[in-house]
Amino acid sequence: MTVVGLGADGLAGLADTARAALRTAEVIIGGRRQLDLLPPADAPEGCPGERVPWPSPLRPAVPRLLAAHRDRRIAVMASGDPMHFGIGRALVEELGVGGVRVLPHPSSISLACARLGWPVEDTEVVTLVGRPLASLTAALHPGRRVLVLSAGADTPARVVELLRDRGFGSTRVRLLEQLGGPGERLLDDPDGTPAAEWDEPPGDPLNVVALECRRDPDAPGPRLGLVPGLPDEAYEHDGQLTKRYVRAVTLAALAPAPGELLWDIGGGAGSVAVEWLRAHPACRAVTVERDPGRAARIARNAETLGVPRLRVVTGTAPGALAGLPTPDAIFIGGGLTASGLLDACWRALPPGGRLVANTVTLESEALLAERRRRHGGELIRLQLGRARPVGGFTGWTQAMPVTQWSVT
Repeated sequence: MTVVGLGADGLAGLADTARAALRTAEVIIGGRRQLDLLPPADAPEGCPGERVPWPSPLRPAVPRLLAAHRDRRIAVMASGDPMHFGIGRALVEELGVGGVRVLPHPSSISLACARLGWPVEDTEVVTLVGRPLASLTAALHPGRRVLVLSAGADTPARVVELLRDRGFGSTRVRLLEQLGGPGERLLDDPDGTPAAEWDEPPGDPLNVVALECRRDPDAPGPRLGLVPGLPDEAYEHDGQLTKRYVRAVTLAALAPAPGELLWDIGGGAGSVAVEWLRAHPACRAVTVERDPGRAARIARNAETLGVPRLRVVTGTAPGALAGLPTPDAIFIGGGLTASGLLDACWRALPPGGRLVANTVTLESEALLAERRRRHGGELIRLQLGRARPVGGFTGWTQAMPVTQWSVT
């Protein structure tokens, strides 16, 4: 199989190798827009292969489609660089790296950075193709440059609305359409238009939105940094929340890494799972919460803080853990004394998996001490004091101590 990347300039922008792959293919698979670019079979450089449009939804259909044509020479038409948010990934997963030859075209990211004069390595990319708009939130930081891959003509307006809602109405916005094609268009203002003033009507569906992020001086809510320990007021909660400084210590003990999966048991407000996901775009998390109201609140927090991919399971552990994918780390923030919970979590972890449990009660503390004797690990106590007015002076108010057990 050969995967041919195309730009908005269509076949005119292809190298000879890519043209030859399309001419000699017995089956050509692609989107309808791409297939319509092919010359007729009887043209001088015609493509006589059978033309097969991708079905929808695409990803589940890939194995079936490949199996139906496995004995034929296949060419797949893809947009830009097929290995950058493209179909190339799915095809390599199905056929292996030796079964796919990829002929990339300059991606819309490379073309956009070339037009804007932005270094590619300093530019963050967020795709909204098949992904929630809220995914963009986690990339919004003052001074950062972000390119948004649009899902259609209405995406720029939706992006601008989110910027306004999140206190980034000062962000400079530029729209780039049909990059690399004869209909290429860039909005004229080289400095961009503030999101708060954006009023452009929907244009071409093939577009990229360029953002130079600026936070409004009067933006609502706290400023959100990259490291764990977001301000407590960043979350909607009913008091069941792992507090900011304890949360920072907890995430340090959990040690998220790209691609790893967390089970957050007794989610409360979902803060630990949310900040695990914010650590890296490839991190994954499932939170288990028995109270439906809190479960709904967790989902809202995840969307507000830019990680709508958080999976929320409403149920009581350990029963609700059945069937979940194997975790790399588990956090138990509530329900430690539930019968069989600790044993179920220990059995679920693979070699090298991490378990972190927090408690404020003597009963649960005794349970953690016993497990430490059995399995090892580290047992610590976190004590936090806050300065508060005491008459005309200032004194310390102590929060309840938190006992934490962490073990590998």
